[in-house]
Amino acid sequence: MADMAGVLTMLVAQKATVAVAESLTGGLIGAAITSVSGSSKAFRGGVISYATDLKHELLGVPEDLLAREGAVHPGVAAAMATGVARVCGATYGVAVTGVAGPEPQDGKPVGLVYVAVSGPGGQIRSRELRLGGSRERIRVETVDEAVDLLSGVLKANIGEHSG
Repeated sequence: MADMAGVLTMLVAQKATVAVAESLTGGLIGAAITSVSGSSKAFRGGVISYATDLKHELLGVPEDLLAREGAVHPGVAAAMATGVARVCGATYGVAVTGVAGPEPQDGKPVGLVYVAVSGPGGQIRSRELRLGGSRERIRVETVDEAVDLLSGVLKANIGEHSG
């Protein structure tokens, strides 16, 4: 299980904030963050852009990218992360897009998920996941992976800004 309290501690220590853009998780990442006491010190909010058109309309994902690649693509996750940070006025944006199942989507297999974190200075870190199991398991593992990726980015940024 991801260390949400540790992530929030790092955000507060950096005087940073985070926002989330969720597709297949439908709000689970935001719920995980806000389940921790004191999360309001670092959590700005989020956008659940389940429908593909909302990824463009609310988060600024390029229409041509969505038309060419579909919603499940690393570039879409990166644009969602950048877009949600901008829309919510957050230091970091976390985004997830993928196929939870039970059926493939746009030719992409069940369990294919992209996670992205945007940070200061336009940095983007992303991760491709190939998850198995039930729809619910894929969604829960996606939350853990998103929090883990954010944690890694925060730890790297602490290293860059210390000393």
